Amino acid sequence: MRTCFQRDRDRIIHCAAFRRLEYKTQVFVNYEGDYYRTRLTHTIETTQITCTIARTLGLNGDLAEAVALAHDLGHTPFGHAGERVLNELMRPYGGFDHNEQSLRIVDQIETRYPSFPGLNLTYEVREGIIKHSAFKRRAAAQEFDPSTYPCLEAQIVDLADEIAYLSHDADDSVKAGMLTVEDLETVSLYREARDRVRAGAVITDPRIMRYQTVIRMIDLMVTDLATSIAGALDAAGIRSVEEVRRAGRALAHFSPAMDEQVAELKRFMRDRLYRHYRVSRMTEKAGRVLRSLFEAYMAEPRQMPPHVFERAHQLEAQGEGRGTLARVVADYIAGMTDRFALDEYRKLFDPSERV
Repeated sequence: MRTCFQRDRDRIIHCAAFRRLEYKTQVFVNYEGDYYRTRLTHTIETTQITCTIARTLGLNGDLAEAVALAHDLGHTPFGHAGERVLNELMRPYGGFDHNEQSLRIVDQIETRYPSFPGLNLTYEVREGIIKHSAFKRRAAAQEFDPSTYPCLEAQIVDLADEIAYLSHDADDSVKAGMLTVEDLETVSLYREARDRVRAGAVITDPRIMRYQTVIRMIDLMVTDLATSIAGALDAAGIRSVEEVRRAGRALAHFSPAMDEQVAELKRFMRDRLYRHYRVSRMTEKAGRVLRSLFEAYMAEPRQMPPHVFERAHQLEAQGEGRGTLARVVADYIAGMTDRFALDEYRKLFDPSERV
């Protein structure tokens, strides 16, 4: 009843790692409010944008959807702040990268079938997970011939990811009171989107104006990306998947003018939102929590649940060494939601908390 890529999509949606995305940070920690984007809603938005572009270009929508749904499965609690801390802690053992962790989840960590580990996804989806963004130096990409580029569906995921997070972070930042609409209007892409909304309708409600501006921002970027990809394919005379792989460069890109606008928006968001003092406080808090958990589990692995400890114990017994214990600890921590990590921290370090 299903194609292989539809089966992959369904296995991803039903796995535990996908469900946990609901309580993982995008920018704002879950307990800060119910209206902010989470890693799950970000994934859904990225998937919607990816599928729109893929179907517009006549690509495989099921393949595009599967890669997009899986692209952030390996993210840690507390967003990129958590990833930076875990990468630092794991540096002696090979580091930590959420894209590699996403592949590790679908290949090894999810255990749902009696005859194989992982979810047994297709080569194309697995390759898209590890190679949808900069991949040349990723160890896990070596299995997939790092001299070639992934299918166009996977390339689109990388830029759809940017479109989604830049747009919804702009929206959430105003809701959170960290930025104002006037701040955002200093950015050319936001200003252009606002002007187009104003030219099309008279809107007096500032909330509707903000929502419509974000919608138009997405429309501008998506339209530009689809048009640019179609132009790149025509200019290079590319007619097959193999020609996409052997092109020697990514074929999914914005036009030069849009690329400049997106870069400006990225700089603005980095300087004004991602370095905001409230975000910095959350970053430091996340660092303290994850460092403490990692050190506690490494010092005494029996503090982890029996099935996690047993996995580490079995691998160490096979002569894998302390690096294996560290990787199992990283797997366990990376799979936590924000609130589970905070609960674990309290159970381990608060004497009055029930364990």
